Parts: sequence; structure tokens; C-alpha cells
Amino acid sequence: MCSLARRDHRPMLAMCATAAGTVAWQPAARRGLEVAMEDAVAGTERNVWGSGVAVLLGQESGQPAPCCPHGPTLLFVKISQGKEDGRRFYACSACRDRKECNFFQWENEKVSEARLSAREEVNRSCQPSLSHRQNMERYKQFGLLPTSKRKFCQECQQLLLPREWGKHSGHQVLSDLSIGHLQRPSQLLCPLKNKKTNAQYLFADRSCQFLLDLIISLGFKRVLCVGTPRLHELIQLKVSREQESSVKSLLLDIDFRYSQFYTEEDFCHYNMFNHYFFGGEAAHEICRKFLHQEKGEGVILVTDPPFGGLVEPLAFSFKKLIATWRETQEEDHSSKELPIFWIFPYFFESRILEFFPSFSMMDYQVDYDNHALYKHGKTGRKQSPVRIFTNISPSMIVLPVEEGYRFCFVCQRYVSSGNQHCEICNSCTSKDGRRWNHCFICKKCVKPSWIHCNTCNRCALRGHACESAKAGCFICGGAGHKRSTCPNLSVTDRAGKADRNQKLKKNKKIKMDTVKRPYVKHATFARKIIKNKKKKNALAC
Repeated sequence: MCSLARRDHRPMLAMCATAAGTVAWQPAARRGLEVAMEDAVAGTERNVWGSGVAVLLGQESGQPAPCCPHGPTLLFVKISQGKEDGRRFYACSACRDRKECNFFQWENEKVSEARLSAREEVNRSCQPSLSHRQNMERYKQFGLLPTSKRKFCQECQQLLLPREWGKHSGHQVLSDLSIGHLQRPSQLLCPLKNKKTNAQYLFADRSCQFLLDLIISLGFKRVLCVGTPRLHELIQLKVSREQESSVKSLLLDIDFRYSQFYTEEDFCHYNMFNHYFFGGEAAHEICRKFLHQEKGEGVILVTDPPFGGLVEPLAFSFKKLIATWRETQEEDHSSKELPIFWIFPYFFESRILEFFPSFSMMDYQVDYDNHALYKHGKTGRKQSPVRIFTNISPSMIVLPVEEGYRFCFVCQRYVSSGNQHCEICNSCTSKDGRRWNHCFICKKCVKPSWIHCNTCNRCALRGHACESAKAGCFICGGAGHKRSTCPNLSVTDRAGKADRNQKLKKNKKIKMDTVKRPYVKHATFARKIIKNKKKKNALAC
């Protein structure tokens, strides 16, 4: 991109970086939006104009999408009042932090050969220094070393061979690694913490063991782990301890550090937001063979995507994995579905059902080791909001009774202890573990902290900002346009500008009084001395 374009479109670029991972949104205090907690975590915004950024899947202009270091980019567009508002652009699928990936290109933009070459060079430079196969050769050498010589650099997140010790002498190094350490890499590797890129939250042992026990009890023999390294780790540990293990797994994850511990048959470097295999067709073929074993029978997909990611590209990628699995199905069984466990917060339910209508949400609360809030044992609103969405019949999924779950004979499924059956709705309606109350006006159950608002004609939190107060233009109150396009802007802008200028002067005066008070006093005193000297000189004359 030329320097002129970079200057002209800097505001758009800032928005694009946010759009790469989620729909762009800003705090309510800055934009006058009512952003619910669920919407904030989901990376979406809810306002009266329907503004934001949308991803366009399958609408490319015939040309393949340009690539960044994280694979093919996604096509985005700014949305205003539910319609496209502005040019379409490509941005990174995995990162919404421009410091991690600042890729940006307008749709149908003509890119020079020099710029293409520079982009390819950047993409190559961002790739890992060692290939998966090279990491496996190192792992074999590392395994032959005695325990006293097995070291791991915590700063570089790398297994160290003896010839490399000198380069890491000033780093924090773990020594005496046992085979048990190597079998639990998720406990050895530091979780990635950038929330705008690839923040990692790992299953707690309780949830991980429950998932594995459930998978085995349902009769599955193979697990495709998409972004669930700890579940894959537990399955691999089970395989190593049992001569004839009943279950196998394949891990698809964007964290290439796992290639130090797993073979190419057990791990594929994969971006779930654009269905991209970094290992090329060879890695794709490994995944295909795994899904096609035993004619596609006995396999389940378990995924735990980043909560800040858009649901659309995730669903798009999962449907491609389903299409790969269906290649083995006969025409008579074309209606069969690949069993899936999609682990996501409960407030994404409507979005997931939009793409997978056959899914239902389980009441089981998934908790994480390294997350401050998503912990087991908490009550009320502090309970973990993460649930299991699946296309398996709820009646087949048994939840642990010792943790308070019980079977509802009317709904024919296990529910949490606080999820009471509503006779009017004829369903166990709670989503967050608390007992919900039925609203006869809305004709549905709502959260216990909500009340019915006659102004909004719906249930909402006490003290919320009513929709009627927010509706319309901030200037004239009319509907259908924003403040920036208000026909009365020219009249009110002068008064607003005068007010702003007055406030600026007032703030400047306060700043002068508080920050530069000593200097002001000194300058005033100096002027008085000069004035007195002039008077004395005049009198002398």
C-alpha cells in the first residue's frame, strides 16, 4: 500500500485490525451504545443503528483471498443501519491486534509485483524456524538423553539439546525433565495471553476428565480435537499407559509449539478461522484419513474456539470438516451428521443455532485452570458461562449427579440443580445455572435480576437505558439517520462548537492554574518589577 493510501485510511485500518478477530466495538461510554456483558465478550455490539463490521464468507470476487502469515485472509465490510457502508477489505482471520498482524488490502485493489514479493518475504519470515519434521528429530534425540540432561527454556519455550545450552545460559531453564513432563506439554508450555490474538485457556482436570469419560461412554473411538490441546494430551496419555486404548485423537491447533511433542500423525498446525492447514496438502490428507477411518464411524469433533472470535468463520470451517467426513458416507446415509461438541459461552446459543439448528445446549459448566472467572464451585452470576453445544441427543448425555445435576423426566435430559422446570414454558429454561422467573407479558422465562419494562416492551435489568430514549438522532430525535448526517447539523453545529471552545478555554485555564502556577506567579512578579523600574526612571527624568 502506498504511503498516501496509508495516511488517508488510517481510521479505517484501526477498525480493520479489530475486525480481523471480532466485530469492532468500543466501550459504551465512548459511543453511547448499550453493550451487554454477553455482547462484549462475544465481540459484538447492539445498538439502534445496527452498525459494526461483518465478515463476508464465500463472496470473494473470483480471485483467491490474499495471504498473511496466518493463511488466507477474510473479507470484511463496514455495516451501517444493517447495510454495507464503505469499501470491502481483507484483514487477518486470526488476529485483531495490529501489532501481531497488520495485514490490510482493499478488495479488487491492484497490488504491484514489488509489494507482492515483499509480502511473501514477510510471510516467510514469520514462519517457525524449524519444521514439524525437524522438531520431531530433535524430540527423538531429546528422549535419548538422561533425565539430568533434559532441559527446557521457559523464555524461548523450547526443548534444549546439550549443544544449545550455551545460547540459553542467561534464560530461565527447567532441568531434569521426566517422561511425565513430556507427556503433559500443556503444563510445560506457558499459555499464550494476548486476548486479541490467541489467548489460551486450558480445561481444568475436572472438565477434561468428564469430557473423555463422556466420549468413551458414548462409544466413540476417535476424537478430532480442534483447539483442545489438554483433551488431546489426556487421550495420548491414556494411549501410552494402555496397550489397547479404546480411543485415539488428532489435534488441530494454531499453536505450533506443540509440534515439539507430537508427531505429524498426532498434530496438525491449523487455523480454525479460515480452515487453513499450515502444513499444506500433506497435513490436510492426515486429517482426511483420520476422519475416513472405519468409513467415518466412531469419530467425534470436539472444539473449544476463542470466545472473542466470530461465529460465522468458525461455523464455515467446521462445515468444511463435516464435508470432508461426509466423503465416506453412502447416499443412503447422506442425512447423518458428524457428532460435535462445541464448547462456548451460553450467550452464543442463538448464533450457533443459526448455523447448526440441530444443536442443543447442555447445562454442564466447563471450567478452566488459568481463567480467573470460569471456575467450578462458584454460585449465582459468578458461575462459569461456558457450556457444551452438541447435535447428540440430550437424553444420551449423562451429567455427574455428585455435582448437583439431575435428570428432568419431562425434558428427558440432565439439568443443573437451579434449573427448575417451568410448567408454562414446558421446559427447563435457565441458561446460567440460576432459577429463572416466568414473565407472563413476554411469555417466556427471564433472568431473576430482570423486570418487565413497559417502555421497552420487554424484560431488562433494573435501571437500564430504555430503547425509546436512545432511538433516533442525537440532534433532532428523528429516526433513520445518525448525528453526522442530520439535516439540522449546520444550525446546531455552531452552538456546539461555541460550547466546545468555551470548555477548551476553561480546561486550559484550569491546567495553567494547576500545572504552571509557580511559573505564572514568577512571570507576574517579574512583570511588576519591570513596571516599577519604568516608573522610577520616568520620575528621575
